[in-house]
Amino acid sequence: MIYLHRPGLISALGNGTAATLATLYDPAAQPLIDEDGWLPGRRLAVGRCPAHDWQPLPAGLPPAYHTANNRLLWQALCQMAPTIRAAVARFGAERVAVVLGTSTSGGDANRAALTAHAHGTPWAEAGFSVAKQRMSAPADFTAAACRLRGPAYGISTACTSGARALISAARLLGSGAADAVICGGVDTLSALTMHGFAALELLSAARARPFAAARDGINIGEAAAVFVASRAPLDDDTQLLCGYGAGSDAYHMSSPRPDGAGAIAAIRAALDHAGLAPENIGWLNLHGTGTVQNDRMEAHAVAATLPHTACTPTKTLTGHTLAAAGALEAALCWLVTSRRDNPDGRLPDARCPAYDPALPPIRLSDGNSRFPVGRRLALSTSFAFGGNNTALIIGAGA
Repeated sequence: MIYLHRPGLISALGNGTAATLATLYDPAAQPLIDEDGWLPGRRLAVGRCPAHDWQPLPAGLPPAYHTANNRLLWQALCQMAPTIRAAVARFGAERVAVVLGTSTSGGDANRAALTAHAHGTPWAEAGFSVAKQRMSAPADFTAAACRLRGPAYGISTACTSGARALISAARLLGSGAADAVICGGVDTLSALTMHGFAALELLSAARARPFAAARDGINIGEAAAVFVASRAPLDDDTQLLCGYGAGSDAYHMSSPRPDGAGAIAAIRAALDHAGLAPENIGWLNLHGTGTVQNDRMEAHAVAATLPHTACTPTKTLTGHTLAAAGALEAALCWLVTSRRDNPDGRLPDARCPAYDPALPPIRLSDGNSRFPVGRRLALSTSFAFGGNNTALIIGAGA
């Protein structure tokens, strides 16, 4: 078994599990904010993390670790400090690994250096740091800040990175290469991703409307979400990573395969890995970006695999947090399936009053949706550029 301990997380929903749940279930909540300055002449809705009550970075870290991405990640790690200490005390620092997904890493920390060099500053004097923008930078920072000596590496598969970090953690544990793994994802708001998705014409003109007929694109968000995964529980506040599926259909560099075959394969692989039937899944956290093509593909995949499962696109409240999305949505699955955090079994509201009738029918949740009686299990899908597909099943033991 793979135990996932209480996650540390920060997103537009809030800082920590209590704030996250309060916003998630508030029918009046509109956590995305409108900002100028990202693109000329455009005002964008973004999922910005709350900026108050942040913990400072540990003293003595090298300057290369002082990036906005690592500061955001540190807020989530601090929430898990007792669990990390317990893992080190039980297994030893050399047996605790780190696997973290990112796509922006600390790249924006080098913008000033690049601008200075473009205006004539010699390259050697511009202050550019390769270490700040490596895709392994969040994992390297975590290992240094938490004084860990196990394997530490990054994953960058675009919007499946955070989910794949959990899968990699499970494989490290299964191979015996580690006894505990800090795993998850982090991405900060970045001019690079804003301009990139604008170039693809995928940014919504307003709030994203997943699965609605009038949907027109995504909102970008930022988040950090991390777990301690282990083969044996370190406390009694855990859920299980019951199964996972992953693959790449390599259909197109940026567009999903229209028939959803890769997504279907990932969902079925997760069910098979967990030894579960579709009817065992009580909630599906959809990838649900709000683009025309993604939602069409995902509706086909869900209708073919989980047609009777209540499902919710939570990016309406967080924005698309890119490499952090798979980990953030796994954390939401953890909280929603937890009887301690969600004793009444409420499901988040999909906030989709006008489902696109041209899409295959799926069962979107509303304010009255609840888990069925019995074992609570949730499945989370994540899809990425290049036809990269993942599915995670999280919930209670049998």
